[in-house]
Amino acid sequence: EKLDKVGYHSIEMWGGATFDSCIRYLNEDPWERIRMIKKKMPHTMMQMVIRGQSLVGYHHYSDDVVVRFVEKAAENGIDIFRAFDALDDVRNLKTVIETVKKVGKMAEGTICYTISPAHTIGLILDKARQLEDLNIDTFCLKDMAGLLAPYTAFEIISRLKEFLKVPIHLHTHDTCGMGAMTCLKAIEAGVDIIDTVLSPFSEGTGQPPTESLVLTLKETPFDTGLDLNLLAEVADDVREMRRRYKEFETDLGGVDSKIMVTQIPGGVMSNMIAQLRQIGAVHRLDEILEEIPRVRKDLGYISLVTPTSQLIVVQATLNIVTGERYKIITKETKELLRGGYGETPGPVNRDLQRKALKGEQPIHCRPADLIPNQMDRFQKELKSITDSEEDVLIYALFPHIALDFFKRRTDLHLTLTNPEELPAS
Repeated sequence: EKLDKVGYHSIEMWGGATFDSCIRYLNEDPWERIRMIKKKMPHTMMQMVIRGQSLVGYHHYSDDVVVRFVEKAAENGIDIFRAFDALDDVRNLKTVIETVKKVGKMAEGTICYTISPAHTIGLILDKARQLEDLNIDTFCLKDMAGLLAPYTAFEIISRLKEFLKVPIHLHTHDTCGMGAMTCLKAIEAGVDIIDTVLSPFSEGTGQPPTESLVLTLKETPFDTGLDLNLLAEVADDVREMRRRYKEFETDLGGVDSKIMVTQIPGGVMSNMIAQLRQIGAVHRLDEILEEIPRVRKDLGYISLVTPTSQLIVVQATLNIVTGERYKIITKETKELLRGGYGETPGPVNRDLQRKALKGEQPIHCRPADLIPNQMDRFQKELKSITDSEEDVLIYALFPHIALDFFKRRTDLHLTLTNPEELPAS
């Protein structure tokens, strides 16, 4: 309720990994999350991040699943859809954007910022124009690893302002310690919207702190008008919240200069370290970090953003722990080399492609064109369990996890509706 009074343009509160985390770890219904937060914040637009044709999952889904997912998200309360694609293949964003516009919500077309020989300002401008041609409402430059330097931001945003008619939104992180400076230079270049986070969650792999930027811009032509006193009050609440969950923190606070070389987003890095601990290979971390840029080059300089970031990290890890590069090629790496994720920004290593595909020809069409409609089949498979279309969509995206989630939810409901089974208070 306090956040609702601050005056935000929107809050990003759904999509991405939150959907998966709800059903995998928290035993919460992700659709209910939208409804509950919307009820508490009726005056602020709800925003989600959506991975194009991959929605909130890790591979492409059929067009009918994409359409129904967007329609349901809008129906439950999502106002702004930030659509991005890991390869910046605009074809993979078309169905999402067209559906968002059809249901009368705001479509934000997104290009991922990264650094490679293939990623020029010209490429960003070309992709941005393609997105504007799809009738987007806003354009977002998504700097998921905090690599966007302040003066580079000024140059890119200045060019975009000349090039596009729609408002421009900047999303950055503070992993390399440049976040607030980058936002300030982007503001000076004319950016319309910036992403920030409350100070207890800021800096490092978080975004720049909201309160600091609000104060910086106060009584300037860029004054946000946000209530700084209320923000300070909410920050105190959030600081206490973070303290309660301290046991789940990673060691990745502060500036990490390695990111400037590896370009790995913070969430990916924390997951990678946790997984290396499980297999007793944390001592190989530096070798893996050195291998990641080499794998990225072999795979056409794809961006380190979900799901391709996980793909690169896993393949690089296998290359190191097996002692031989590409001794094992994951099915995800093979699928990328086949063209199943879309068109890569740069050319892939042709020798590696031939080794992975073993005579199979790569595809060059939009990957989803090869996926038949699936909603009817999923509804039939779940007929004996649920008739909720929201549940069918959970199942469509995460079939194995969904069945466990439905069972846990039913068991919990039975417990709560049979008080005699509850322990005495």
